Amino acid sequence: MWLRLIAFPALLLAGLGIIAAALLGLMVLLAYPNLPSLDVLTDYRPKVPLRVYTADGVLIGEFGEERRSVVTIDEVPKVMKQAILAAEDERFYQHTGVDLQGVLRAAYSNLTAGGKRQGASTITMQVARNFFLTKEKTLTRKLYEALLAFKIEASLSKDEILQLYINQIYLGQRAYGFAAAAQTYFGKALKDINLAEAAMLAGLPKAPSAYNPVANPKRAKQRQLYVLRRMHVLGEITDAQYAQAQKARLAVIKHPTSEYALHAEYVAEMVRQMLYERFGNEVYTKGYRIYTTLTEADQSAAYEALRRGVLDYDKRHGYRGPEGYVELPAEGSTDEAIEEALADVSDSDDLLAAVVLDASPRRVRAYLRGGEIATITGEGLKFAQRALDNKAVPNKKIRRGALIRIQKDEKGRWQILQMPEAEAALIAISPSDGRVRALVGGFDFERSKFNHVTQAWRQPGSSFKPFIFSAALEKGFNPATIVDDAPITIDAEQTGSQIWEPHNYDDKYDGPIRLRVALAKSKNMVAIRVLQAIGPLYAQDYITRFGFDADKHPPYLTMALGAGSVTPWQMARAYSVFANGGYRIEPYVVQRIVDDHGNVLAQAQPPRAGDESLRVIDARNAFVMDSMLHDVVRHGTAARAMSLGRDDLAGKTGTTNDLVDAWFTGYQPTLTAIAWVGFDQPRKLGNHETGAVAALPIWMNYMGKALKGVGEIFQSVPPGVVSVRVDPDTGLPDENGTLNEYFYSENVPTAPTPTLPAAVMPAPVESRTPQ
Repeated sequence: MWLRLIAFPALLLAGLGIIAAALLGLMVLLAYPNLPSLDVLTDYRPKVPLRVYTADGVLIGEFGEERRSVVTIDEVPKVMKQAILAAEDERFYQHTGVDLQGVLRAAYSNLTAGGKRQGASTITMQVARNFFLTKEKTLTRKLYEALLAFKIEASLSKDEILQLYINQIYLGQRAYGFAAAAQTYFGKALKDINLAEAAMLAGLPKAPSAYNPVANPKRAKQRQLYVLRRMHVLGEITDAQYAQAQKARLAVIKHPTSEYALHAEYVAEMVRQMLYERFGNEVYTKGYRIYTTLTEADQSAAYEALRRGVLDYDKRHGYRGPEGYVELPAEGSTDEAIEEALADVSDSDDLLAAVVLDASPRRVRAYLRGGEIATITGEGLKFAQRALDNKAVPNKKIRRGALIRIQKDEKGRWQILQMPEAEAALIAISPSDGRVRALVGGFDFERSKFNHVTQAWRQPGSSFKPFIFSAALEKGFNPATIVDDAPITIDAEQTGSQIWEPHNYDDKYDGPIRLRVALAKSKNMVAIRVLQAIGPLYAQDYITRFGFDADKHPPYLTMALGAGSVTPWQMARAYSVFANGGYRIEPYVVQRIVDDHGNVLAQAQPPRAGDESLRVIDARNAFVMDSMLHDVVRHGTAARAMSLGRDDLAGKTGTTNDLVDAWFTGYQPTLTAIAWVGFDQPRKLGNHETGAVAALPIWMNYMGKALKGVGEIFQSVPPGVVSVRVDPDTGLPDENGTLNEYFYSENVPTAPTPTLPAAVMPAPVESRTPQ
């Protein structure tokens, strides 16, 4: 009797098992034919972001919801494949899509552990889930996942499946695929990663948010050690490799400002906007590669020159105090409170945010993001010394909890600085064809995406005078023409409003001087008298030859002092006319557009200087202006540029009224560069902050590097220009004269040029007294 009682449940269970197996088999038979097509795998077209590069192949930006770099299985280093298989599916090349051994092992582990501890998803099953299924944890979804895995294995080779997995899997930080993750976390191409880095990346698929080395470095390290241990157990790495990789220090990229080795964010954004206008939203998913005209060396030199120039300017105007204060606990660990506070503050490249732990006039200790403690002493405290004094104003005092900025100097020592308030711009182009070699639109793209090169309309000050003087050459003036540098007053009846009394920057007047000297010394009175003589209406029309907008430069005498509006982009185009012999070229930044298969969709073919259809001023005019602009550098307001040790530099300083905008606009025959410094909300830069002081050092710093190894080049004297000895006092030809001067051959003077009446009186506008 009792035997029958025991046998009945066993038979019942067996029967239920058979029924369950039959039902499962029926579900498989019904489900398999209805599985989705594998076209999405066999014709794999992932969402690949727009990528922007320099002309020499350096990545400077990418745009798209998914960061992805598609690689073939042959491009994946062996150590990466080994790490992935050790972490996710060690029997990948043995099973047929579902690893029965793995299922049994996981079931046993979960049973003995009293809960779900291990999964049994193979790489093939993960591919099925990522491409076709949701992440819901149901028996039905798991069944479909297994069936899809069998179908995938029947249709694709193992290497093809692994290649799909390597390119498609999400690995945190918007990175899809291991190639994108290598770039995102380590700033490296996948082919260049080492064993320790491969193990870190291979640990991410299990839980990208939990094992992300940016968000959770400790858990990421634990997961990396697990992957290394599995690789060691499987015999993929030696004892020595295992020990070395465990101890390896990983340089994980943590801050957006250091994501790309080369700072060219303003150009990358310019390209994004241009491509979006042409291709629409598909530009973010089709894998277009844009090669710009920038070169890595030029862009790096321009970025460093601008940052250094702005910080030097900022140092000249004193420390303004900490950015804020963080409430720190009196006892216990302060790390959490500081990290939370620093999470809301962005670093600016190497200008790092830090919270002061303790401070005295002789030493400051500050906590940096990630836990590093910086100690600042000696010269590093000099800039902020007053804020360390006991008598410092409370809201400007550096004390415990103060949020400050620190940076390492040339010798690797920490120093206290601050985020500058001033902005700057620098653009450098090839005057022969307009190719933009470098462009920096501001101090920090993360702080302000406003591109001061293309978007900032500012007054050019005296950097605009060469275009007035060029117009004057066409009206019969020459470099030896004598013009009176004396005060001038325009009465209210002529202006229609109020008396206008412009003056020279230094309030010094030299009396009658040659036009060449007046430009070199940036004499305002001479520029005004020249404009009076040729007529503002004529000058307004003439400057459009250089690409300026007539409506931005009203035809009043203030035009002579640069009271109109220009952008640095326009100034680069305009000064290139003098640099290339009289041709107007258009700056451009996109060299070619390539699709995801490497097909060239567009290729820049810019016209070059020398094409007479581009000529906008006479070759003689360009040559004479070039010679005069050389004198600005050799003997005039930009003479400090001679420290670069070159005689082929030319240009013009520019400073607007009340020292609001500072410029240096100049060139060498192979390179035109424009530097500007000012505030977004226009205000005075400070006493003595002229173009020669604030902007010229940026230009010099850049040109010194960009022209290294480039020989000196000078324009040839064009037909129709003659060199004649002149009397420096009269500007007239004199065999015994002490100076040589250039003239148009048909326009060599024999008598002083008479003073011509003004054609148009100035309008009632604010005066400008530039240098």
